[in-house]
Amino acid sequence: MQNALLYVVMALGISIVINLFLKRMGISQIIGYIITGTIIVYGFDLRYLNDSHVLEMIADFGIVFLMFTIGLEISLAKMGSMKLDIFGNGFMQVSFTTVVVYVGSYYLFHLDAKSSIIISLAFSLSSTAVVLSYLKSSKEIHTPYGKKATGILIFQDIAVIPILILISFLSNEGDESLYIILKDTILSAIFVVGLLFIVGKRVMTWLLHFSASSGVDELFMGSVLFIVVSASLLAYYMGFTYSLGAFVAGMIIAETKYHHKVEADIAPFKDILLGTFFVVVGMKIDVAMFLDDMGLIIELFILVLILKTVIIYGVLRISSTHATSLKTALALSQVGEFSFVIFALASTSGLLDTQLSQFLVLIVIFSMVITPFFISHISSIVAFFTKENDMGLDISSFSARKNHVIVCGYSVVGKFVTRYLDKIDAPCVIIDNSPKHVKEALDNDREVYLGDASKLSILNALHIEDAAAIIVTLDNIDKKRLICESVLKYSKNANLIVKVSSLEDKEILKDLDITVIVDSKVEVAKVLVDKMMTCNLRYT
Repeated sequence: MQNALLYVVMALGISIVINLFLKRMGISQIIGYIITGTIIVYGFDLRYLNDSHVLEMIADFGIVFLMFTIGLEISLAKMGSMKLDIFGNGFMQVSFTTVVVYVGSYYLFHLDAKSSIIISLAFSLSSTAVVLSYLKSSKEIHTPYGKKATGILIFQDIAVIPILILISFLSNEGDESLYIILKDTILSAIFVVGLLFIVGKRVMTWLLHFSASSGVDELFMGSVLFIVVSASLLAYYMGFTYSLGAFVAGMIIAETKYHHKVEADIAPFKDILLGTFFVVVGMKIDVAMFLDDMGLIIELFILVLILKTVIIYGVLRISSTHATSLKTALALSQVGEFSFVIFALASTSGLLDTQLSQFLVLIVIFSMVITPFFISHISSIVAFFTKENDMGLDISSFSARKNHVIVCGYSVVGKFVTRYLDKIDAPCVIIDNSPKHVKEALDNDREVYLGDASKLSILNALHIEDAAAIIVTLDNIDKKRLICESVLKYSKNANLIVKVSSLEDKEILKDLDITVIVDSKVEVAKVLVDKMMTCNLRYT
């Protein structure tokens, strides 16, 4: 017990020191956790814990809480609107990558068919933990490339289930046919999802309502933890991964009015457990093997990175712009954490040589270590190769700008706003993330810039602290909230005017210190009555 506490305390202390140092260098804390795991396992000679089932379960729950927060972002309505990204792009990406990697493994590296299948399926997956952690922290999850990356990652996480079933079938440990296994799996999936949505939704809503109305934060947090763990265990006992149950639970809560509070309250637990996951990843690093085969590991990593980038870019280029396709492809070019599970199960089942499995794990780990270094610079990389500037801002032109009005969005409402600003001679600057809207504004001789108004760098370039007002005209409530959060974070005294179109939008924004919220329906009603009063009315 004392030794266990010592290891935990040392891990916490080492991770804090390393991450504080890396933070100053602008490096992701994921790297710090991985380095911590490696230091702990070699410093205390704990390599025998690499295959610890308890440690693996603790690490798995980091992914569980990550999948739960993803579910909170993806309601049924959103999933319906993202069906092309999830079931179209996601299916094509996994299929094409699997086929290409299989051909390379079987014909180029002369591996047997079963090993080639397992490697190709594992390498088709990307890192949900790394990519989504970055997209959520950087507020890029609602950008075009963020949405496409999220959609593909969701499909990959769903695809893990049939992949594990296939490995079980290939191991020939049971006498059941593939047809029976698939039939039982589909029936179990229908039962789990149906139970969670039909019965679980009512229980979850009641439990959250009861705990929220009590006014006790600990009770509400306890209810959320109970929901996540219960849904995860239900999925696990039905033969699926813990993550599936957590993801469905998140989707259900996303349909309720509590999802923003739940997401905020669960974040610390998710981050701590996700950190534990990466510590376990660090513990799996065989330093001696890595040093011996470092050249080959790096070469294969670069090969996989280029291969996945080309395939994902080709899949997305059919329906997306060049910049969005390239950003998404680079973001998903690494190999994901679920590959550890696949390689471990295949090795245990005798489908994969133990030495080969350890070598493949090193490639995955190296991939996950490198990814945080370049994922935050994807926009710069794309701008360099495409000669495009995502910001579209000449900062020098704003050096003396004061008392200007910043209009976020140049769709229908944005156009009318700028016309009325012209009538009162108020200087305005338009910022929009749509090339189409930017072109329309340029055609109308407007001062407009292409960029994401939720980015602090862009707010700084626009001298938002000296602006007379910021008017947000967007319709998308998620983007609207991101912009409001960024503006208020950058300048608490900003005059922020936001248009909403429903009571739900107003509810989502109510916790923010917005200067004025304009309800379009209420304002239309007022105008209708005002216009009525100007008519020649007759009362009978």
